[in-house]
Amino acid sequence: MMVGIDLGSRTVKVAAVENGELRAFRIEESTFDLERQARRLVEPFRPRRVVATGYGRHLARRHFADEVITEIKAHAIGARRCFPGCTTILDVGGQDAKVIRLDGQGCIDNFQMNDKCAAGTGRFLEIMAGGLGLSLAEFGPLALASTRELAISSMCTVFAESEVISLKHAGHPPADVARAVHLSVVDRLASMLARAGHGDNIVFTGGVARNQAMVRLLAEKLGVSILVADTPDIVGALGAALHGETHGRA
Repeated sequence: MMVGIDLGSRTVKVAAVENGELRAFRIEESTFDLERQARRLVEPFRPRRVVATGYGRHLARRHFADEVITEIKAHAIGARRCFPGCTTILDVGGQDAKVIRLDGQGCIDNFQMNDKCAAGTGRFLEIMAGGLGLSLAEFGPLALASTRELAISSMCTVFAESEVISLKHAGHPPADVARAVHLSVVDRLASMLARAGHGDNIVFTGGVARNQAMVRLLAEKLGVSILVADTPDIVGALGAALHGETHGRA
């Protein structure tokens, strides 16, 4: 069994692969003792080799992982396994957003990354949902219940949260405010995709890809298809495991 582990800013994802097929996976919220948590998730698989990616990949390498690869490479490999031939990947996680552009052979051709602040990430959406007294699970469906165009002018998390609260206190329905927040993130992601260049089919990975409002509104904004794996959170871990199986040795 080959195991890939993606130690992200908010969650830890593990994918176990055998003969090129995904056999099992695990997803947990990150704890303070990340090294112990990662070991606990990996050890039941008795892996021949462990390849780590994500923010905590070097921590894993110091303690138990055999190899590390970048998130960009891991998501490129994982996305191509889920959607062979894809050339554009949008990965939005808890603290950053990335656009990865691949050539026809699946090699990385270009990428854009937003890692300066939480704007346009899962954390941004979580904070905005909290400003409306909502959970993330409620936030996306609520946004889809509105068709009204309100504007959120700031992408700074602090200022945007103030705008959300102001709109709420002005009497705007929560659904309209939720839609405005999602559209502000969509605009930012669309700009990143434009800078990197994108094709007609974009693979959306990361936990934010579970948000149907984000998927639908981005597709409408760009006028292209947005492809989402059954479990978009684990695409990076899957890519790491597949890399290990292709390049590793027992």
